[in-house]
Amino acid sequence: MAHHFLGKHHKAGGEAAPSKVAGGDWRKEEKHHKHMEQLAQLGAVAAGAYAMHEKHKAKKDPEHAHSHKIKEGVAAAVAVGSAGFAFHEHHQKKDAKKHRRHGHHH
Repeated sequence: MAHHFLGKHHKAGGEAAPSKVAGGDWRKEEKHHKHMEQLAQLGAVAAGAYAMHEKHKAKKDPEHAHSHKIKEGVAAAVAVGSAGFAFHEHHQKKDAKKHRRHGHHH
């Protein structure tokens, strides 16, 4: 299975796989970034909801409030990170779309 990491494609064994984008498959690249953007958005919403849940638990359970506040903070950080990744993927998707439409080849 190939993984996408920091602009490089890698096979499961660790050796670099040739990028299909070099061949001009920008539609597939655009679709990949769209899916990653949607997953990141879902992660941001889920982590945000969990942070709000923990905030509520901290108020309702004063005996364990410190633990709930820590969990809330971690979930909030995950939500922000996931939203940032969604933003990044949105721009990657736009670039792939631009390349697909204008036929840019590097």
